[in-house]
Amino acid sequence: MLNMAEGLSRLGALAAHPVVRILGEAFQAAGFELAVVGGPVRDALLGRETHDLDFTTNARPDQTLAIVKPLASAHWDIGRAFGTIGARVHGEQVEITTYRADSYDGVTRKPVVEFGDSIDGDLLRRDFTVNAMALQVPATKLIDPTGGVEDLIAGVLRTPIDPAVSFGDDPLRMLRAARFSSQLGFSVEDGTRAAIEQLRETLGIVSPERVQSELIRLMQTDDPVRGLRVLVDTGLIEQFLPEVSALRLEVDEHHHHKDVYEHSLTVVRQAIELEHARNPGPAPDVPLRLAALLHDIGKPRTRKLEPGGGVTFHHHDVVGARMARKRLQALRFDGETTDAVAKLIELHLRFFGYAEGAWTDSAVRRYVRDAGDLVERLHILVRADVTTRNKRKATRLAAAYDDIERRIAELREREELDSIRPELDGNDIQRILGIAPGREVGEAYRFLLDLRLDEGVIGADAAERRLREWWAARG
Repeated sequence: MLNMAEGLSRLGALAAHPVVRILGEAFQAAGFELAVVGGPVRDALLGRETHDLDFTTNARPDQTLAIVKPLASAHWDIGRAFGTIGARVHGEQVEITTYRADSYDGVTRKPVVEFGDSIDGDLLRRDFTVNAMALQVPATKLIDPTGGVEDLIAGVLRTPIDPAVSFGDDPLRMLRAARFSSQLGFSVEDGTRAAIEQLRETLGIVSPERVQSELIRLMQTDDPVRGLRVLVDTGLIEQFLPEVSALRLEVDEHHHHKDVYEHSLTVVRQAIELEHARNPGPAPDVPLRLAALLHDIGKPRTRKLEPGGGVTFHHHDVVGARMARKRLQALRFDGETTDAVAKLIELHLRFFGYAEGAWTDSAVRRYVRDAGDLVERLHILVRADVTTRNKRKATRLAAAYDDIERRIAELREREELDSIRPELDGNDIQRILGIAPGREVGEAYRFLLDLRLDEGVIGADAAERRLREWWAARG
C-alpha cells in the first residue's frame, strides 16, 4: 500500500541522488528541462529498489550529448535515432531521451520517431499510468498527467490513453501488463483487460525475440503466477505458448484427476520457494521456472481415459520434452536454455520409481549421470512437483527424496560421481584389444561405462580384466 507522505519523502531522496542532482543542475544551466521518468519514479513512491536511472528532456540528442560529455566517464549514442543518449556518470549508467510524440504504422510495431516539446505529451505515449510519471529536477516537481499516483494507491494497471489505441500502437504492451502485474502485485483494470482480449491476435506483429524477452522478465519476478493467469485468462498466451492454456483439461463426471493447469502453477510457486531456500542470492533461475511451468505439457496429447474411471498420461514426460523444445526454439531461446528445460521435463518422472522401492547404487549413479549439471535443478523440480493434499503421501515422497539426496552425497564422497566415465579410455581400449579406431571401440567404451555405473570404481586392472573377458565372449 502506497503511503503518500513516505512516497514523497523518497521522491526527495531520489532528487538528491548525486547523479540526478548533477544532471538536473547541468541541464538547467544550459536552459533545458530534465526529469527522472518511469520506473525510478514509480519505485521510489512504492519504496522499491530501483536499478536504472532514466531521464527525459526537451533537449535534442546533440544538445544532450554536449551537456553530458563533460560530466561522463563514458558516453554512447547508439540510440540517437530514437532520441536516446547513454552515459556513465559517477559510476552510474543513465539514459537520457528527448521528449517523444511517436506514431506507429500498425504493421511492424516500429514507431515513426517524432520529437515532442511537452513532457505531458511524452508521458501520454507510455505503456501504463504508473509508468507515466516524472520527477522534474532540480525543482523536485512530480508530474503526473494521467493519474498514476491514484493507480499506484489502488494497485491497478491502466493505460494512459484508450487501451485499444495504446495496444494497437504497440501490442507488446499487452505482455507488459502481465509482467507488471507480477512484478508489482497489481491487477489489470477491466477496460485494459478487455482490450487485451480483443486485440490479442495483434501480438503476431511482434518478433519472437521480443516476446521471449518479456516472458523471461515475467518468469524472473517473485510471483510469475499472477502474470501467467493474466495471460491465460485473456487468451494472450495462445499467441505464443498455447501449451499452457491447453493444460486446463476438462474433467468429466467419471474420470477424476488433478487440474493440470492449477497443479503446474503450484509447481512454479513451489519451485521458486525451493530455489530461494536452497540457493539464496543468485539471479532467478529462468530455465528451472520454465521447466516447472511446462513439465506436464505432454499430458493433453497423451491423456487416455481408462475403463472404470482411470486416467493415464503414459510417456507425457518424453512427449512434453519434445513439445517444449519445439516451442522454445520458435521463441528463439538459446540452445543452452532449451536443452536444460527439455532435459528437466524428460527426467522429472524418473524419481517416482525410487519412492516405490530403494534404488541400487547403480540406479543412483545413472540418475546423476543422466541429469549431469542439471541435478540440483532436477532436485528442486521433483520436490516441487509434489502438490498432493494427502499429507501422508507428501511426507513419504519427501522422505524418499531426502534419502536419494543423501545417497548421492555419500556416493560423491566415494566416487567422482559428477564426472562418471570408464576407468579406461579409448586409447587404452585400442591398446588392450589391439584394434583400430571404429565402431568396436565405441561398443567397448559403452560396456565399460555400464560397468562403471553398475559397480562403481573397480580399478584399472579389474576394468582391463573385465574388458578382455567381454571381448573374448564376443568371439
